[in-house]
Amino acid sequence: MNPQEVRAILSICLLAAYSDNEKHDRERDQIRQVADALGQHEQINLPGLYQDVLLRRVQLADVVGQLSSAESREMAYEMAVCVCDADGTTSDKEAAFLAQLKSALALGQGTVESHAQVIASAPLHSFDEPIIIEEPTDPAGTAGTAGTASPAPHPTAADSLGNASTQTKTSTLSNAEIDKKILSASITNGAIELLPENLATLAIIPLQMRLVYQIGQTYGYELDKGHIKDLLAALGVGLTSQYLEQAGRKLLGRVLGGGIFGGIGKQAVSSGMSFASTYALGHVASQYYAGGRTLSTQMLKSAYEQIMQDGRSLQTQYLPQIQDTARNLNTAKILDMVRGR
Repeated sequence: MNPQEVRAILSICLLAAYSDNEKHDRERDQIRQVADALGQHEQINLPGLYQDVLLRRVQLADVVGQLSSAESREMAYEMAVCVCDADGTTSDKEAAFLAQLKSALALGQGTVESHAQVIASAPLHSFDEPIIIEEPTDPAGTAGTAGTASPAPHPTAADSLGNASTQTKTSTLSNAEIDKKILSASITNGAIELLPENLATLAIIPLQMRLVYQIGQTYGYELDKGHIKDLLAALGVGLTSQYLEQAGRKLLGRVLGGGIFGGIGKQAVSSGMSFASTYALGHVASQYYAGGRTLSTQMLKSAYEQIMQDGRSLQTQYLPQIQDTARNLNTAKILDMVRGR
């Protein structure tokens, strides 16, 4: 896939992100930050594409005309579906945009819509434990039991928030069990991000939401998707921007070269964000629900940013497990995970 096609696909992703004209200023800022962060490849210039879309200097028909291969046209539509469904719902304006895009791309009926619908409608409570293909091993040789990883120490509210308030809720799981659940989910999502399929990448978001739901449930809270989305937004985790970042890194990887298992350096960059964000979400959720949901937005953000740094460091340590898990995953298995099978 050449740089022109990558530019066109990313332009379509941005058009999809703004197709409903209802983006909150916070979400717009997150998308801009993603464009800036991924905009270091001079042939792509994602910040420039972002400005072109925002100022309506890009027309869908012109962009579609730059996609010369069937693969690039199918990928453009698949990624647009994912962007529109990233928050779990597709508005009427987004649906109209997708219909217009599909017609412009001259695509027939496929499986993209059905797969995206499975992911968008994923239940929160389907299974008790995020799936990991194999029990993590301990790459640093620090495990207390041979062949079993020692999860990172469970952060407390006082550790990451500078707040010594007493926890008001007790979980049905021990701290060690919560740590293991969070680590398992983090490794699984880091592995999913290594897969080439973009629809597989979209599954990271509902699996993260399910982890938050499960942790809240252990503290006695029955949550819905709306509450979890609000919590993620308070942490500064935009669902649309998160998917755009994941997808953008994959596309830029195609331009820069290197396969999915093309070196530890590339893998560490590729899977680091999903591992670290899942790790941080899990631990912050545990603090939040343990504290009776009394933490302020600023305290939540501070905790999330600090634990994200810890997650990025740990990701290198658990990279071998992430790689092994990725080799045993495919889209069908991931869709089963999302369905809760």
